Amino acid sequence: MEQDAQRLAEAAAHALLARDHASEALGIKLLEIRPGYARMQMPVRRDMVNIHGTAHGGMLFTLADSAFGYACNTYDKVTVASGCSIDFLRPAHLGDVLTATAVEQTMVGRNGVYDVRIDNDKDELVALFRGKSIQIKGTVTEAESGG
Repeated sequence: MEQDAQRLAEAAAHALLARDHASEALGIKLLEIRPGYARMQMPVRRDMVNIHGTAHGGMLFTLADSAFGYACNTYDKVTVASGCSIDFLRPAHLGDVLTATAVEQTMVGRNGVYDVRIDNDKDELVALFRGKSIQIKGTVTEAESGG
C-alpha cells in the first residue's frame, strides 16, 4: 500500500514537471517527492535580486508555492491553493541555494493544510509559508495525457 502511494506521488510529480514552465524558468528543481511532501531547490540568480540586493520576496513565495503545489497534488487529484501566507525571516542573497520543504499538516475531506520552510545553503531558516488547498475535479496524470 505504501509503495502504491509512493508510485502515485511520483507519477503525479512527473506529470506536473512536464507542464510546470514557471518553476522551470526560475531554475526550480524537484529534489524529493512523497505523499503529502515535496522538497524543491532554487538558486538565487541576479534577475531575482530586488532593489535592496536581496532575493525578491515574490521569488521566495514562488519557490514555496511550487513546493506546496507538488506536495498537495501527490494524491493524483487536481488540487489548487485556496489561500497562502508567508513570513520572511531573513534575507536570501545572490548565489544562495534555497531549499523549500513542504509537509502536509492535515487533510480533511478535500481540504488540506501544508507548511513549507525555506532554508538557505547554510541551513538557516529564510521563510515560513502556510498553504491551504482544495481538491477540485480531475486527476493530475489524466490532465497530462489530455484525458
